[in-house]
Amino acid sequence: MATIFTRIAKGEIPSYKVAESDEFYAFLDISPLATGHTLVIPKNVEDDYIFHLDEKTYEGLWAFAHKVAVAIKAAIPCQRVGVAVLGMEVPHTHIHLVPLQTEGDLDFRKEHLCPSAEQQAQTAASILAEYEKL
Repeated sequence: MATIFTRIAKGEIPSYKVAESDEFYAFLDISPLATGHTLVIPKNVEDDYIFHLDEKTYEGLWAFAHKVAVAIKAAIPCQRVGVAVLGMEVPHTHIHLVPLQTEGDLDFRKEHLCPSAEQQAQTAASILAEYEKL
């Protein structure tokens, strides 16, 4: 059975897409730590542990995430874009990219935001526009 992230990448479940390639997909987290919190996934590999990825997919995922992070930084006022790879809540490798003002902004125990659909759509459009410039 396909993971929820595979279904999102295939368009079966709606998402706020911020970037896409043939092999990878990036979309806004529905329960973000900060505005612009993005998840980056491989489309065709459902393994839940990043270090199980073959070398080509692993390197491609990080290269794609790099471009997405550059786009996030251009679209969202922040000091840095933080990175976390936890992967325990969904059994599909994913990288969290989180706009940060302080290191504490990457604390997954803190209260998450509840942005409106309109806010999410605007954020996704801003990041996608920056991504397409790269």
